[in-house]
Amino acid sequence: MSIIVVGPNDGEPSGGGPIQIRIIEDGSHTEHRLGLVEAVVPPSPAGPPQHVHRDHDETFIVTEGKLRFVSGADSVDVEAGSCVTVPAGTPHTFSNPFGEAGKFICTLTPDLYVEYFRDLGKLPVNEQGMLDPADIVRTMAKYGTDVIR
Repeated sequence: MSIIVVGPNDGEPSGGGPIQIRIIEDGSHTEHRLGLVEAVVPPSPAGPPQHVHRDHDETFIVTEGKLRFVSGADSVDVEAGSCVTVPAGTPHTFSNPFGEAGKFICTLTPDLYVEYFRDLGKLPVNEQGMLDPADIVRTMAKYGTDVIR
C-alpha cells in the first residue's frame, strides 16, 4: 500500500444546489473508516436544515472565510483556522450570512455520508439553482440522518 495524494484540482465534484462539494476521500482507501469532503459555501443566510446524524461523526475545519454553525438554539461564528466537531447525535447545521464565500474541509467517520453528497448531485435544481428542501430531507434520511423540526 502507498500514500494517496489528491491535488487541489483533483477529487470528485459532487453535491447539488449552490454549495460546491469536492469529495477528496470516498472511503475506498481507508476501509471506509474516513470520508473527506471540501465545501465552498457562498454567502446566503440559508444552509442545510438542522439535523442529527445517527451513525457518523463530522469535523469541520474552516479553511477560508467565516461560517455560522448552529446546534439547537446556540450559534457560533467560526473563522478560518477553526475546527468544529459534531459527534453523532448532535443537532447541527451551518450557513454563511457573511459577505464572502466560506470554505471547509469535513471529515466523515465512518464515510457513510459520502454517498449523500453524490445523491444530492443527482437531484433537480429549480430556476434559482436551489434544491427542493423535501428532496434534501428524503436524501438525508437514506443515510441515518434526521432533520430537526
